[in-house]
Amino acid sequence: MPVGIDARGAIWYRGTGIGTYTYQLLYHLKKRSECNIYRPFWPGEEYVGLDICCRDVFEKIETSENYWEEYYLPQQLAYEKINIYHVPQNGIGLPRKKICKQIVTVHDLIPYIYPETVGKGYLKTFMTEMPRIMEETDRIITVSKCSKKDIENIFGYPGKNIDVIYEAPEPIYRPGDKEQCREFLASKYGISEEFVVYVGGFSPRKNVKGLLTAYAEVIKDLEKRFLLVLPGKRSREYDQIDAMINVLNLQDRVCFPGFVPVQDLPYFYQGAGLFVYPSFYEGFGLPPLEAMACATPTIVANTSSLTEVVGKSAVLFNPYDTLDLAEKMFKILSDDEWAQSLSKKALNRAKRYSWSKVAEETASVYQNMLAAL
Repeated sequence: MPVGIDARGAIWYRGTGIGTYTYQLLYHLKKRSECNIYRPFWPGEEYVGLDICCRDVFEKIETSENYWEEYYLPQQLAYEKINIYHVPQNGIGLPRKKICKQIVTVHDLIPYIYPETVGKGYLKTFMTEMPRIMEETDRIITVSKCSKKDIENIFGYPGKNIDVIYEAPEPIYRPGDKEQCREFLASKYGISEEFVVYVGGFSPRKNVKGLLTAYAEVIKDLEKRFLLVLPGKRSREYDQIDAMINVLNLQDRVCFPGFVPVQDLPYFYQGAGLFVYPSFYEGFGLPPLEAMACATPTIVANTSSLTEVVGKSAVLFNPYDTLDLAEKMFKILSDDEWAQSLSKKALNRAKRYSWSKVAEETASVYQNMLAAL
């Protein structure tokens, strides 16, 4: 009894939380003994290299913008007698015609909670599609209790049909030699000083301005010199952030390496003296766990899912209070003994999460749905 899985996000969104989730879920499902029941669906030859289970190539027909959802998927799901179809990217791309049982992974409802921080195109798609997705899906997987609560509150979706399965850091995130990391960063990115790092994008929801304000306070009293390193592709908010850097006179204390490929990100986590995640809201929040898996002392905002994910193994702060953040950053950066203690706690916490566990729990959801058919 095959289970179909929309695999497109594994390539289309690689480097994002949804892309990582899709790729790692497929990869670890492939390693399971019952992997022959999983049938990934994707269009285009670029997916052949993913090497999950199947290598079908679908030549996209340009006659319809929604050909995949409207025509190809319903026909193919019926033809292959698929019993369950899983859409990992918030349900976006669910077939227009329901052929079998459907399950979606809803990572968050940020377009409903912080609509002003979402791109107009995605906001329109999300707000248009999500009510239909909630109506037609038979079961939901989500990535935190926080997101589960949002789904229940905003849509009235029954909690008994929602499974919480936590995400995990990818295996590439692990402790590394700081000197080797800094040699690599100096050679490739021109970063040769000790530094604090933030990874997560520049949306207003991420509260980068709050981080900059706090950092400007921290460096006034620190004896050691630290850079603030902000990897990531430039976005529409970048000009405002750049202007704030000028106002705070941080031009020589903040570094923007630009887009960093996934394989280079561990060097930024491993080489950092501190990772800070000031986001106002997250459905899960992978970067803190990635940093913790690299044994990097970590500070996160005490909001949404973040406290649930990091537990007592990271320092918490109020994201609306920049002085609170500044004080806690200062303490870690000036107290090596405490920083080392946080490093050990972070690594131990991160070990609780694994993609093999995600695959195991997801397979269990599939099996329970199949058993009920």
